[in-house]
Amino acid sequence: MMSSVKQLLFTVEEYQQRVRDVRAHMRERQIDVLLIDQTEFLFWLTGFGISENMYRACLLPLDGEPVMIFRSIDESTFVESSWMTSMVTFSDWQQPLEVLTATLTERGWHQGRLGLDQDSYCMTINRFRALRQRLPQTEIVDFSGILEQVRECKSEQELAYIGRAALVGDEAFTRTVAAAGPGTTERQAAAMLHQVFMAQGLDTNRCGIITAGVGNSFLHGNLHDRPLAVGDVLHMELLPFCHGYSARMMRPVVIGSATDEQHRLAEQLIAIQDRQLAAMRPGAHANEIDALAREAMLAAGLRTEYVNITGYSLGYYPLSSPHTSDFSRVFLPDANWRLKSGMVFHMYVSAAGMAFSETVLVTPNGHQRLTQTERRLFIASAI
Repeated sequence: MMSSVKQLLFTVEEYQQRVRDVRAHMRERQIDVLLIDQTEFLFWLTGFGISENMYRACLLPLDGEPVMIFRSIDESTFVESSWMTSMVTFSDWQQPLEVLTATLTERGWHQGRLGLDQDSYCMTINRFRALRQRLPQTEIVDFSGILEQVRECKSEQELAYIGRAALVGDEAFTRTVAAAGPGTTERQAAAMLHQVFMAQGLDTNRCGIITAGVGNSFLHGNLHDRPLAVGDVLHMELLPFCHGYSARMMRPVVIGSATDEQHRLAEQLIAIQDRQLAAMRPGAHANEIDALAREAMLAAGLRTEYVNITGYSLGYYPLSSPHTSDFSRVFLPDANWRLKSGMVFHMYVSAAGMAFSETVLVTPNGHQRLTQTERRLFIASAI
């Protein structure tokens, strides 16, 4: 029996405002129908964040009701999670692109201008060729980069989900450090974090990057089973998710006891990042915010080179997405955009096996740290 109980993560009014925002850009580009197929954008607009085991898409006309096209097996999930009511479903032996182009033709949308996000990881070269072949009368218009733009400033409910994730992340970190010590493995630390996430109602998703802090290229390190020894740095990047919305935080944890040099390095990293965060406010240039961390790190001799970004956008990351981070807004020396109120970022600095990061909200008057764990070097000495 199909469920009739709606479980919307946002109000219908919020979804409809998102539609209006997208349509404003469609009008500017004289687009009659927009095809949306990338998972992040599907969820943001429809509430339905289904994976791409089989192709699925939403057709948003400039006027009228949007329609979702997807597998019949997922109908009950769509009805439960989406505010939309118009749908076209297909059996697993049907070709999704045939169903999509037939829907466009039946509704008379094939004779207009079709907007397409040509950066979408779901629109493969073969799909694009097939689409053009099946729709010879349709003019295809590039809509790349627009959906990232319209969702870059978070709503109050989105901020509530990110804030909840940050709060549970803080708690999970505190509990894990208290239980860890010499002999603890990275995998055991990850299991402790994930247990707290699950117990506190967060998503069954990634628990984070938990690895040994060594050198300058450890941020994407692997998870190991070897016991940690006294003096080792346990790098902990927590990735708590609440309804797909992620907060993030990095802290270094020294096993057993820390050296004076480790304490000094931690203090330098924190001081540099504190100056960077203090400058984050609406209107600030992203490249100038980046320079406050990057140039200070190099000038202090903490790194001989700084090849990575110093921050990036946060928001919704579906489990099925190939993207684990939103790089539509990143902090680099050549970043020529400005900060806006409502943007949320993961800001980080790292050197010599240590990293500090925060989930940061840009407010009308400055910034707010959503992650609240104390900014210091932690020692794990449980026996």
